Amino acid sequence: MKYIIIGLGNFGASLAIKLTSQGNEVIGIDNNMTKVDAYKEKITHTICMDSTDEFTVSGLPLNETDVVIVAIGEDKGANVMTTALFKNLQVKRLISRAIDPLHEKVLTAIGVHEIVHPEEETAERWAKKLCMANVVDSFELSDNYSIIEISIPKKYVGKTILEIQLRKNYNILALTTIKKTEVKSVVGKSRNEDKVQGVASPDTILEENDILVIYGENKDLKRFTNQ
Repeated sequence: MKYIIIGLGNFGASLAIKLTSQGNEVIGIDNNMTKVDAYKEKITHTICMDSTDEFTVSGLPLNETDVVIVAIGEDKGANVMTTALFKNLQVKRLISRAIDPLHEKVLTAIGVHEIVHPEEETAERWAKKLCMANVVDSFELSDNYSIIEISIPKKYVGKTILEIQLRKNYNILALTTIKKTEVKSVVGKSRNEDKVQGVASPDTILEENDILVIYGENKDLKRFTNQ
């Protein structure tokens, strides 16, 4: 896949390096030449440019890019202007970084539905979300092995874990399932609550809206989620 990441601070650079190492084509952009030079050997392409300049930005290969991530963190104004510019250019998928709740409200008003909170989420988790379909969350155990939570793919709804042959076909283990249930408070308000169903068995039936928690080598997890 092809990515453009704007802002090569700690989060943006880490994400760009991680995605590049996984075999993706990444264009890393920053207006600081020192940062661009520092990462040119670790990211597929690096460019020094002003991401708020519409003329310059429109020269990027946007039609061939799958995901644009605005990772600017130091300058909220530049973040908002850059996000609005890429939104107007109608890129395929736009993700932006929010610094605080007010900033998030502004991004939402612009029409951005995928927002990153680097203080709470790591670059490794976002790399998995971007590279693997249906990933809800992930926990990296080492460079090669992870535990991930995925939404149940439609073709597996109604089937048992035994029937989908995770271990035999993909060399991964099903650990548990999580069900979203509606809980009412004493004042009658409803909220969704995640309930872990215990250790998964071969007879566990995968239901619509369930979350499946699986463990395995990253390459096998990616093969399963992107099939």
